[in-house]
Amino acid sequence: MKKPSYGGMAVIEGVMMRGPDTSAVAVRRPDGKIELETESVKSLATKYHFLKWPFVRGTFILVDSMVVGIRMLNLSANLSMDEEEEELTAKEIFFTGLFAFVLAIVLFIALPTAIVHFTSQFLGGVVAQNIVEGIIRITVFLLYVYLISKMEEIDRVFMYHGAEHKTISTYEAGEDLTVDNARKYTTLHPRCGTSFLLIVMVISIFVFVLLGEGTLFYRVWSRLAVLPIVAGLGYEFIKFSAKWYGHKWANILIAPGLALQKLTTREPDDSQLEVAITALKAVLVPEKDNNEIAQISTEVVTLES
Repeated sequence: MKKPSYGGMAVIEGVMMRGPDTSAVAVRRPDGKIELETESVKSLATKYHFLKWPFVRGTFILVDSMVVGIRMLNLSANLSMDEEEEELTAKEIFFTGLFAFVLAIVLFIALPTAIVHFTSQFLGGVVAQNIVEGIIRITVFLLYVYLISKMEEIDRVFMYHGAEHKTISTYEAGEDLTVDNARKYTTLHPRCGTSFLLIVMVISIFVFVLLGEGTLFYRVWSRLAVLPIVAGLGYEFIKFSAKWYGHKWANILIAPGLALQKLTTREPDDSQLEVAITALKAVLVPEKDNNEIAQISTEVVTLES
């Protein structure tokens, strides 16, 4: 019998976990209590099975996770507020998500592409141009993550990100979901969304070479057009390398992604581990055989991860 998959992401003062049938977000309120919200999962992949096909599922999971992630981030923001604070409106949530989407395109697509376009005469052929563009894109990403990590609110999100990983690792190891058990595990995980983003940026170097040269407009829009292909390849790489995690050659492939997670995770405190455990317990599917250990795949991809 195929084991259910579970994924997660850190949110504001909490953690979201997602299972086959349910998603849950647990948030530590200002009064110290844990607020838990659950809802049924209605994935389009259940109805349209082609969305589960290799090289297709990666793009679907990325888009689906972005939509769910933005919604859960805003839900957690409202749950973590004091009662006297005003909750975010639907309009504010929409424009916040739109701004984040546009900012990502500008920083990670348009900016590196424009820099290379206007300096292409100094860089040589299309291969050299795309290598430089990829280096710029990765550098911008690392700088972006480093700068936002200096914000107190984001630093706490990274702590919850670490709590999410520790909780999932505890469950994968077949141990009871307790704070004591979770505390001893690493904050790094081979199937983290942070690793996925890095892999996508590396793969994009090879895919973008095939697009050739052209006007700045062509360069930007052609890259946006093939992003689904890049995302699909990146997801399959993560799935493949994680499957062989523990083998020396696979560990070498995973190493850069794990190293990058040191920027996006922090060591959580016990109260944050408790929140992550509460979220995961809320989405677990009852096991028919208590001796079987459900294998988890962290397929929820977010920029904060």
